[in-house]
Amino acid sequence: MYKINEVFETIQGEASFTGCPSIFIRLQGCPVGCAWCDTKQTWHTDDTYLVDLADTVEKKADSDYFANCNAEQILALIRDKKYQAKHIVITGGEPCMYDLNPLCELLHENGFTTQIETSGTFEILAPSETWVTVSPKINMRGGYEVLKSAIHRANEIKHPVAMMRHVEELEDLFEAAGHTPALVYLQPISQKAKATRLAIEVCKAKNWRLSVQVHKYIGIA
Repeated sequence: MYKINEVFETIQGEASFTGCPSIFIRLQGCPVGCAWCDTKQTWHTDDTYLVDLADTVEKKADSDYFANCNAEQILALIRDKKYQAKHIVITGGEPCMYDLNPLCELLHENGFTTQIETSGTFEILAPSETWVTVSPKINMRGGYEVLKSAIHRANEIKHPVAMMRHVEELEDLFEAAGHTPALVYLQPISQKAKATRLAIEVCKAKNWRLSVQVHKYIGIA
């Protein structure tokens, strides 16, 4: 069973799939504790907030409400809504708290591609065809370490930065893992001008890439 906070269709605004029409499945639950998290409503799994799956579709505002459902129910919901997007982004919360193999395999069998957005602090249980975006959360208050296996599995890294220390932490992480993924994106925290300038300069110096959260600039979910 998966705990679903929200399901909605939009345009992916970050990293390699920027501009791609996507269905987002936001899972409930995350113990990592990122200070700048913009989905804190997904952190806790208090059954007081259980609702029907239909009530998770295109919420009008962020909320702690979530539904318990299986992969078949999620697919049925997507079909019922008649979404046109064929790319599905599984995010959270921390989606890798769950075994995502059953969900991703069912979606693949029905013509969808899948992408996971994870902090890299839990083992990634997903098919090899699933695109894995690791946004490594280093030294967060939850006390979870970024797994070396997550760095090796990542198709891309999407790293939030506000200061040079964040870049240095990422480099240390790659060194400890003995691996630097082919695609590394730096994403300025909260679209701050100083953070954006830093990210641009580092990307040029290291031949990395810039992710600017396009959806926030154009005002979509």
